[in-house]
Amino acid sequence: MVRVHVGRPPENNPFIECTNSKTSAISPHFSYNFFIYEGIKMDYPNFTSEYKSLMAKYLTKDIFNELKELKTANGYTLFDAINSGIKNPDSGIGIYAGDEESYTLFAPLFDKIIEDYHGFSKSDMHKSNLNAEDLNAVNPDPEGKYIVSTRIRVGRNLHNLPLGPAISKEQRSYVEQSVSDILKSLDGDLAGSYYPLDGMSEEDRASLIADHFLFKAGDRFLEAAGLNRDWPSGRGIYHNSAKTFLVWINEEDELRIISMQKGGDIKSVFSRLTTAIMFLEKKIEFSYSQHLGYITSCPTNLGTAMRASVHIALPKLAADMESFKAIADKYYLQIRGIHGEHSQSEGGIYDVSNRRRLGVSEVECVQDMYDGVVALIAAEKKLENF
Repeated sequence: MVRVHVGRPPENNPFIECTNSKTSAISPHFSYNFFIYEGIKMDYPNFTSEYKSLMAKYLTKDIFNELKELKTANGYTLFDAINSGIKNPDSGIGIYAGDEESYTLFAPLFDKIIEDYHGFSKSDMHKSNLNAEDLNAVNPDPEGKYIVSTRIRVGRNLHNLPLGPAISKEQRSYVEQSVSDILKSLDGDLAGSYYPLDGMSEEDRASLIADHFLFKAGDRFLEAAGLNRDWPSGRGIYHNSAKTFLVWINEEDELRIISMQKGGDIKSVFSRLTTAIMFLEKKIEFSYSQHLGYITSCPTNLGTAMRASVHIALPKLAADMESFKAIADKYYLQIRGIHGEHSQSEGGIYDVSNRRRLGVSEVECVQDMYDGVVALIAAEKKLENF
């Protein structure tokens, strides 16, 4: 059982501790009455009209003053948590947790954001169900006319280790070594190989790029959260021989476990994923809370930490985006372009995934996606007959 008790303060805090406006010293800890952020004196962030995040919405002066001097056992502070949202006014959420304790220590802020995003109160309890037999999902597109591919992933982080924004280089390397060793013991359909990003051969790199498996350093939001530190050290990719099972190590979460294949056999994809998760749970203790489910650095992924999606061709329905979105909303679905959030559709193909993650089980997440896809295909067929 992988379990570690190690802590180290994060290295990415941009706030500078000050005793007055003329003298300052960089520090990861804070105990003074005001702070310098990138050269600007501040005791409370200046949230102008361009700030749209939930963090900016709920971080009142009272909550700021209540939390500003606190730090977790790993040295993670309020300033670390909100740095990405301050540096990026266009953030949707604007806050990251550095460890499981972040969610309790900074609960006056996190609880409000979680309730707004998930509709989940601080007294609610999460539930989990990874039994694939409970999923009612006969292939909705056996001819392969609409569904291009299916992909279901979950995020996981190791118990008693900091999350990505606060993890040290040594801890990240420990995660890579211990988890890759466990993955190499997989057999049957899940058996495969591990490819570390650091020192990767050009041949392996070209192969992973061709398969769209290779992940890169995160965007500016993850950069400001500290998730790109020490890149590419401690990161890597595992995939099985059939290229239908994939694990990213130390991307945004310490593990991103992914099952995928061409076409619309959603239940088969889910079954493969749950088989892998149950194997890993026998070897690794993951960070889990009865209240918040599986703990992740971004609060949007709490609960199941699951994203179940299809790439689906709906060119006629997409011409009436209001109707498209109405169906998606009914089944708690999110619509994206095929290259992820903020991207555009290509050839009338969209990425459609579950929106609910916290307070619903894994089976319910996938059932949402499946039922919505059935409704979307029915709407597309109706338009084709006009």
